[in-house]
Amino acid sequence: MIRILFLMTFLFLVLSTRGQSSKADIIIYGGTSAGIAGAIQSSRMGKSVILIEPSNRIGGLTTGGLGQTDIGNKQAIGGISREFYEHIKAYYDNPENWKWQEKEDYKDGGQTRSAEKENAMWTFEPSAALAAYESMISKERITLIYNQRLDRKNGVLQKEGRIQSITMESGAIFSGDVFIDATYEGDLMAGAGVTYTIGRESNSQYGETLNGVQTSFINTTISGKVSRNAYYHNFVAQVDPFVKKGDPESGLLPYVNQKPGVEGEGDTKIQAYCFRMCLTDVPENRIPFKKPKEYRERDYELLFRNYEARTGDIQDMYSYGSSLLPWINSAMPNRKTDTNNKFGFSTDFIGANYAYPEASYAERQQIVEAHRTYQQGLMWTLANHPRIPVEVRTEASKWGTTKDEFDREDGWQQQLYIREARRMISDYVMTQHNCEGLRVPKDPIGLGAYGMDSHNVQRYVDANGFVKNEGNVEAHGFKPYPISYASIVPKKEECENLIVPVCLSATHIAFGSIRMEPVFMVLGQSAATAAALAIDSHLSVQEISFETLQKKLLQDGQRIR
Repeated sequence: MIRILFLMTFLFLVLSTRGQSSKADIIIYGGTSAGIAGAIQSSRMGKSVILIEPSNRIGGLTTGGLGQTDIGNKQAIGGISREFYEHIKAYYDNPENWKWQEKEDYKDGGQTRSAEKENAMWTFEPSAALAAYESMISKERITLIYNQRLDRKNGVLQKEGRIQSITMESGAIFSGDVFIDATYEGDLMAGAGVTYTIGRESNSQYGETLNGVQTSFINTTISGKVSRNAYYHNFVAQVDPFVKKGDPESGLLPYVNQKPGVEGEGDTKIQAYCFRMCLTDVPENRIPFKKPKEYRERDYELLFRNYEARTGDIQDMYSYGSSLLPWINSAMPNRKTDTNNKFGFSTDFIGANYAYPEASYAERQQIVEAHRTYQQGLMWTLANHPRIPVEVRTEASKWGTTKDEFDREDGWQQQLYIREARRMISDYVMTQHNCEGLRVPKDPIGLGAYGMDSHNVQRYVDANGFVKNEGNVEAHGFKPYPISYASIVPKKEECENLIVPVCLSATHIAFGSIRMEPVFMVLGQSAATAAALAIDSHLSVQEISFETLQKKLLQDGQRIR
């Protein structure tokens, strides 16, 4: 009902754009959390703004299943980002929004546990996030466009170092003074010819220690805390990687590489994607896991062998944890979950996403559907396959996707968790040294606060002939750190009126800390503030006064130091 009312209210703003030309002061491509925050801030600064979402749903991951907010330190979150979480609190203060559970029975946990007097809430259902965004947008003058995808080959018109307009596949043209690329993929940035990278840098490139190939169980001490690389989310000992056990001539099982690469060296591989599933154990709202038509049992052979190779107790099996279920079920309101990857073989489809950043739209959709099929097959396998321990099948069978969250009849969302795609290379590259507080920019526009976090990147055969995962890094223990304005704007000689708050200039491992939804909202607001100031001062986005920008950010509640 909320969705219908929102669309009716904004019918006059949603344009039928086929073949039409539209103009605004600020054009934002990508209705992610960053794009929404940027559009709201643009409106509040008195600028006309068009927000273009390539799909039929705004909010990206925030409305796509990632309801267990990755924060690190809540005090680092201000401005429109904090407003969003305050809207979430107000949403759940309404008794009408508790359908499957009494409010008193719900307890959020971990880093998202709300203080008793806190005016914000950090865990939420996808539908609650969508309602919050729609409420916030309804108070602003924002032209919201759905289902318009950039013509990535010829759709960016530039003149003398400035984007003049962008053209969609439909032929619709959008002209503006400043453009913001708020997509997870960086498609507008790439179309504008801005320099970017994909994959992992070598440690030597920026003097880091946590980048590149990470196969060793290295203990890294940051602020007195020990972090382990290549330790969590790995296989138990002696899991055979070959089609026929013990026979290298039979070939490797799917998505296993023979060699991982040289320790600390870079590559073009990217950390794994998955769907952040919204599950429930309420029978009336649960859709049982179904076996997909494209199911291939061989894709789960490593899962079977991982269970079969376990010895001792559960803690010995996975190095940590108290459940044999290979997923993290974070409790959301109304007896729902935000379900994420856990252990050596889980929801992350390791090795299946390398082509995604540069792939065509059609190829990307194939990759998305392959991830969905893999994950649907995984969940069915855990609930039904006889080679899965009975205690796992019993527990997995209690869960299913939800009937009341997403448009698809099977309860699956459309938004894949694009943890990392393209990353811009600008005059300032955020690195591990920024996260650790060893390098501090002079132009802060927001704070990062989460640990340096990378999911696994690949599977390989170790020196003993067994399978291991590689790429997991979990380095925590540092204080909130400032993010440079120069890291979200391209080099001036490449483009003078583009800002990139999501695919910003950062190394793989620094991006692993920055890439959190509340931070993207912070950066989206700062990007729009800078865009408005550039328009008012008739300057490029690189030339605006940082003193003026900083003053406005602080006035608007941003936390930058």
